[in-house]
Amino acid sequence: MRRLSYNTLTETDYSGYLLREAPERMLQFGEGNFLRAFVDHFVDVMNEKVGFNCKVAVVQPRAPHSGSRDVKQLLTQQEGLYTLYLRGMEDGKPISKSRVISCISRCLNAYEDFDALLSCADQPLLRFITCNTTEAGIVYDPSCGFSDRPAASFPAKLTQLLYRRFQRFGHTPGRGFIILACELIDNNGRLLQDFVLRHAADWELGDDFSEWIRTENLFCSTLVDRIVTGYPAGEAQKLRDEWGWEDGAMVAGETFGFWVIEGPDSLREELPFDRAGLPVLITEDHRPYKQRKVRILNGAHTCLVPGAFLAGQNIVRDCMNDPVLTDFMNRALYREIIPTLDLPPKELEDFAHAVRERFANPFIDHALLSICLNCTSKWKARVLPSLLEYHRRTGELPACLTASLACCAAFYLGVDPDRCRLSDAGLTAYRSDGTAYTVSDDPKVLSFYFEHRKDSPAELAGAVAGCIPFWDRDLNLLPGFTARITDALEIIRIRGAYTLLRLTAGCPE
Repeated sequence: MRRLSYNTLTETDYSGYLLREAPERMLQFGEGNFLRAFVDHFVDVMNEKVGFNCKVAVVQPRAPHSGSRDVKQLLTQQEGLYTLYLRGMEDGKPISKSRVISCISRCLNAYEDFDALLSCADQPLLRFITCNTTEAGIVYDPSCGFSDRPAASFPAKLTQLLYRRFQRFGHTPGRGFIILACELIDNNGRLLQDFVLRHAADWELGDDFSEWIRTENLFCSTLVDRIVTGYPAGEAQKLRDEWGWEDGAMVAGETFGFWVIEGPDSLREELPFDRAGLPVLITEDHRPYKQRKVRILNGAHTCLVPGAFLAGQNIVRDCMNDPVLTDFMNRALYREIIPTLDLPPKELEDFAHAVRERFANPFIDHALLSICLNCTSKWKARVLPSLLEYHRRTGELPACLTASLACCAAFYLGVDPDRCRLSDAGLTAYRSDGTAYTVSDDPKVLSFYFEHRKDSPAELAGAVAGCIPFWDRDLNLLPGFTARITDALEIIRIRGAYTLLRLTAGCPE
């Protein structure tokens, strides 16, 4: 079967919207499924509906390694084209739709194509930068140097790019960037700007450059919301037959989408989402929306999924058919997370109800293992704030949120920690049925767990709770916390994760 390309679409009489040629107006750090199913989708719709006329140059911010799916190669082979497949419930009815996304011009790798990446800054029409480097991506790494090719961290890479832009257009008003940070951390845009300014100071790039960063560039904190499941392997052949082309880069997700961007009203002129009919809100303060989404939607995911995976589940939808797992999640949502938030209870409960419906979407096979990517940084960003606030307000530890950290720790090591193996691909562990799985995370996190694989439950609990680089605090100082984690780890090792979730949720035998 023919591979997706502009010629293939012509030969198959594709009647959908396509944009063959346009200037590169957006640079996107991240080639993964989420940005291609969310930001690039919205850009593509703006191109069609309001003549946005924008191509997106996509950047792989990490060094390539063997064994990983090479999205850069796939996009290059397909001339930047891929098919987006969205399904969900609208007005109580199932709906599915597909669209060929044609806004991507090319895909670069920051390590293999560093000079080409820097040269993007020389394009006068380039105006927007988007990024989603996961919660672990926006970090300050003082070891990064200006002469590194490239610098290791994303903020350092961005500083290198901005300095090139400053050298080229520093005295021309309006040539800075609008930067839309999509990572799931608080105040992502502001934090990214802070780290860029720190690198500029460390590298002695000059006060003029720092001032240009502040005055000519707009770092927007944003909230993104769409469940993206990635490559629909189970349906790939059916979709190939239906569409008439081979597409190795297709991506599936839910129809629901919502993007909140913190910025001035003037953004509406440069980013005409509203005129294109897109679910994007530009507001002066994104934080209430961000907190609600991260703590309820993402928090429920991260709280439930590691334990459910160890208990034998593989996709989110099936978890919603298990009364023990749903009781555990509902208790976490309604008794432990919602009481820590200050928005009106009815609004929070309605959002939680919508989350449960989205988790039960009959069309989405949202793999638990993919949700567990970078589980430690996700737990810190999504669950820990609710746990600490619950303790602050009640003086007690929330049972489900506490147990979720034990499940997270157990996920890294599996049911037989002695069999764990650490490699460039990740940390290999095993479930109770003997199947192996690979944990993907920051190498420092994987090394930590590998080094503690022979610990007793008490030793592991103390080490995890006391790892200040993970949590920016010593959780052993939280009264009773380490003992609760120890008890939970012992239950997991002796009776399994499912038993822990059942006992925590208060379900009968």
